[in-house]
Amino acid sequence: MSCTLATPCMEASPSYMGTTDLITMQTDCNLVLYDNGRPVWASNTYNRGNSCTLRMQTDGNLVIYDGNNSPIWATNTGGQQGNYVLVLQRDRNVVIYGGAIWGAGSNAVGTAPVIISGNSTQPAVVAGDGITMVTGK
Repeated sequence: MSCTLATPCMEASPSYMGTTDLITMQTDCNLVLYDNGRPVWASNTYNRGNSCTLRMQTDGNLVIYDGNNSPIWATNTGGQQGNYVLVLQRDRNVVIYGGAIWGAGSNAVGTAPVIISGNSTQPAVVAGDGITMVTGK
């Protein structure tokens, strides 16, 4: 499978960290959120496949696919086509955001900067003010 910004995904092993929180797609195909090393949420998909990937689809559905590209878990949030992101918030909640249609650029002076990085081999990560978003790979 090819991961692109149009088909964002997270392959097994990469992790994205907040202040004390960590969300990771484990090699056993389980997506797990940790708080200070303690699991607080999981997709409960351990050992249901191998070579799994997590994809934030353009319809807003977050899906874990096994190595055969078959879905093994989903948020079932698919709907309208658009730009969606999975956000690990400062409060440890993991949320899918999308659908913004306009922004005035009126953010407050002195707020934390937003950093966007990524290329064809690394996931794009947007971070600022205690928020980390995985936007694709």
